[in-house]
Amino acid sequence: MNKLTPKEMTIAALSTAIMCIVGPLTIPIGPVPVTLINFIICLTVIVIGARSATISVAIYLLIGLIGLPVFSGFSGGLAKLAGPTGGYLIGYLFIPVIGGIFMKIFKEKYIFTGLGLILATAVLYFFGTLWFIIMMKCDVAYALTICVLPFIPFDLIKIVLAIIVGSAIKKALKFQR
Repeated sequence: MNKLTPKEMTIAALSTAIMCIVGPLTIPIGPVPVTLINFIICLTVIVIGARSATISVAIYLLIGLIGLPVFSGFSGGLAKLAGPTGGYLIGYLFIPVIGGIFMKIFKEKYIFTGLGLILATAVLYFFGTLWFIIMMKCDVAYALTICVLPFIPFDLIKIVLAIIVGSAIKKALKFQR
């Protein structure tokens, strides 16, 4: 594995900082709020690539794990990660990995990148919902109603916007990985 360059480390750190700023902001629609963190993660994958984006997400999760209030509703700590919705937080790691694989395989054709990000979001939903079901001892229908179905339209819009904005940013920066 190649070492990270200073440029990659800087971009990953900046991406993490943006996640920490945006992560706590929520739109309450029920027991589980809408956040923009998955938009930022999708955007990061498109602009800086899978490797740096995965590192950024991992650092974001570690910052939250140690207790800094970077998760939804200005929360943080092990209790949040181990709680009922912690599986969704851990699931954020699937977005840069799966999205990045699609970007690499399909040479950054954005329709396929979008499909990869949709698949990554589905994997995030699966992992997070399974965790929620185990932690809350509830049935699948309840978990899907609370944790997945209300978010599908928002997440599809976020993916489309991330592709549009990300491709424009990448083009403007002429970022070379």
